[in-house]
Amino acid sequence: MVLVQLAHITSVAIENARLNSALREQDRRKDEFLALLAHELRNPLAPIRNGLEALRLSDDPAIQEHSQAVMDRQLGHMVRLIDDLLDVSRISRNKMELRRARVVLADVVNNAVETARPFIDAARHSLEVTLPPRPVILDADLTRLAQVFSNLLTNSAKYTPPGGHIRLSAERSGGEVRVVVRDDGIGIPQAALTSIFDMFSQIDRSIERSNGGLGIGLALVKGLVEMHGGTVTCDSAGPGTGSAFTVTLPVLEPRAPSASPGGPGGDRDSSSGRRVLVVDDNEDSALTMAMMLRLLGHKVEVAHDGLAAVAGAESFRPDIILMDMGMPRLNGYDATRQIRQQPWGAAIRIIALTGWGQESDRARSKEAGCDLHMVKPVPLAELKKLLATV
Repeated sequence: MVLVQLAHITSVAIENARLNSALREQDRRKDEFLALLAHELRNPLAPIRNGLEALRLSDDPAIQEHSQAVMDRQLGHMVRLIDDLLDVSRISRNKMELRRARVVLADVVNNAVETARPFIDAARHSLEVTLPPRPVILDADLTRLAQVFSNLLTNSAKYTPPGGHIRLSAERSGGEVRVVVRDDGIGIPQAALTSIFDMFSQIDRSIERSNGGLGIGLALVKGLVEMHGGTVTCDSAGPGTGSAFTVTLPVLEPRAPSASPGGPGGDRDSSSGRRVLVVDDNEDSALTMAMMLRLLGHKVEVAHDGLAAVAGAESFRPDIILMDMGMPRLNGYDATRQIRQQPWGAAIRIIALTGWGQESDRARSKEAGCDLHMVKPVPLAELKKLLATV
């Protein structure tokens, strides 16, 4: 009896030691990740600040154009980092919802290549894309699935020496399609293949820092692929041998084509001349948004709190309101409700434009009466498309 008890105690002690070791390792990796996150978020701020100073100091059009290009590129980098963080968080908490539809694999790949192309071209890589001769139909969220392949392509571009080769190929087999992204880059150590898709997992911190990134892209890829009912694996013969990522997805049978609701002129640009009320308590954000909209030919007024928004909507009678949600005196939710209660308020299109992007935030703005919920910062192309549909 004593021996049995001793064996049980020993077994429990060994298991506790194993769990404690695993927790310490996870905690160490988390601390490293947070340190790298701070590093990666600070990095773009230096060229953005330098670009602003250059714009103040020089009237040279060439210098101004270069500074603006640098600032735009670095801002895009920050937005991608934050979006990836939010996406991984939503997946881990089962809060992400896919907007599934019948999509063609070629459209997914084209969107992914368009996103990754600047990184590929900047490194002077060659890209070869090979798809099946017949359309491959998927039940998928086109945007999210394109994000999977753009992450893989960007990853290959990042970890392949300049002038390398990247190939994306797809092959259908039965009810599945296998999409392989292959490169001749730095490769992956065998020991890392089993953990490369884990959150907070990175192969080589010095490589990650030199190339930029948080090491969460592959965790995001794995989560999105599995949400689509697929799998993703990685293969590499070791350092210096390149790597191959294989995504396997279920396919749908094609159906007879139907008439497209679009047509010639369906992508019209008729956004000129809108009356827009910009509401934001951040004055810099509101004034720069108003400046951009005026340059696009719109008539714009600005309000910096909810009460001013209601008064401005009544006097200005805008076609569209870009409404911040967190504001003093009266928040955006209550301001929207008050506008909707007015006889003239029903026809106005109110867009929640906020830094809060969780599903609960979207539900709250919809309940308040907003027609759409957009997360800051909104790309210019998306804003123009929105205004064209009013």
